[in-house]
This record gives sequence, C-alpha cells and structure tokens, in this order.
Amino acid sequence: MAICKIFHNHCKDNNISLHEGNFKLSYDTNIPRQTGLSGSSAIVCAALSCLLDFYQVRHLIKVEVRPNLILNAEKELGIVAGLQDRVAQVYGGLVYMDFDKKSMEELGHGKYTPMDPDLLPPLYLIYAENPSDSGKVHSTVRQRWLNGDEFIISSMKEVADIALEGRTALIEKDYTKLADLMNRNFDLRRQMFGDEALGAMNIEMVEIARHVGAASKFTGSGGAVVVFCPEGPSQASLLEDACKTAGFAFLPIQVMSSRLSQDDLETMSTR
Repeated sequence: MAICKIFHNHCKDNNISLHEGNFKLSYDTNIPRQTGLSGSSAIVCAALSCLLDFYQVRHLIKVEVRPNLILNAEKELGIVAGLQDRVAQVYGGLVYMDFDKKSMEELGHGKYTPMDPDLLPPLYLIYAENPSDSGKVHSTVRQRWLNGDEFIISSMKEVADIALEGRTALIEKDYTKLADLMNRNFDLRRQMFGDEALGAMNIEMVEIARHVGAASKFTGSGGAVVVFCPEGPSQASLLEDACKTAGFAFLPIQVMSSRLSQDDLETMSTR
C-alpha cells in the first residue's frame, strides 16, 4: 500500500493522469530473508514496475527518480535505508552510482551510469542460513554522520572514492586492483561500525574468504558477502568446501543484463 500511495502522489504532483480501474497485487520471492540482499526493496521495486505498466505511464516517470519512489515507500514503513539497492534494482545489470552533493541537491538523485556486466570477473555469494537483522548495522554510524563526525565523513568519502576506482578497474580489467578495493571497502566498514555492530557471523564469512586468498565484502549491511577468487575455479572450490564446513551457503553469481525497456531508456537524462 505504501508504494501505491507514493506512486499516486507523484503522479498527482507531476500532472500524470491515471486511468480508472481495479487491480489485485500479490507477490512471492525467493530472495533469502535478512541477508543484505535487498529482499524488501525488491518487492517494492517489482510493485512499482507493475503500477507503471498497469497505468501505462512508464514513459512518463524518469528511471532516475524511481529509486526515490521506492525509498520513500519504505520510509513510510519506518525502514531506514539508502538509494543504492533501489538504483541497482530499477536499472538492473551493472550500474556505477555517483551521489555527488550537487546532483543530490539540484536533481534529488545521483548520476547513474549503466555498465556492461561482462566487465565483471566471476563472483560468488556467501550467505548465512540463519542471518541476523541487517538493519541494526546502520544505527550508530548514521547518527554519527548526522552529528558531523569527522572520521565517519572522511571514511564515507573514501568509500565513494573506492567506487570510482572500482569503475576504472573494471573498465581496464585490472582485477588485482578490484580485489584490493573490495577488501578495503570491508576494512573501512569494519573500522566505522565496529565488530559488535557487524556481528561475528558476518565477519566470519568475510574471513573465510580471505583465508583462502579471496577478496570479499558485504553485499549490503550484513548477512551475505560477495567474493572474487583471483586464482580461479580451484580457489573457489576450496572456498566452497570451507563454507560448507562452516554452515554457509556458497553460490556463483549471475549478473543479468539490464531489463529496461525502450520507453524506460527514453526517460533517462543520460544514456
């Protein structure tokens, strides 16, 4: 209901006419719960996509603003989150996101650049069968950011810089650099949040990957990690055995190409 309300208000505010008619909305999902894999926002994103098609207004609502609509719907439910997951879900595929202050203030959203998923090396997913609540991880860091904590602000800037360096590493297919950046991303998160907030199980998943020489970082706020095995399938096999022993699920990741339609693409500011 929250996304229906946000969608209706957005259309009203932007003079987008909606035809009359009833619909029934239901959902099912195979995304593991509380694993930092954006399961809740994926449902909201799918619901928004249904509304765009049912009311035939996909060409009237910019792709760039759709993540904001999803996030606003979640805020209605008291969920604390950011735009990143919603951008990835709206665009699909591989996306570089730049949340520079000027764009956020002037446009209300970041600058999002689709990239070729084939630039990615083989990646793997580790997740806990009995996960913790990923939402708890955000609590103190968010408040420290709002309070102007210099360490948090400088660390977040470095995280943003890592994203830019990661984009360059992918374009140049410098996977050694990519592995270093993945590890650095987690190290920064650990310094900011602390072990107690991250949780022993989440840290264990990262350390299992590192023990065999693989690079790893959280997929989101905890419950799952994404892994790159620079030494190839033999290293991945070692990691799979280690995960099985520890009771974690281990799966190869298949990054699908963007599912944006021609109508969607024509709404984008940059293509």
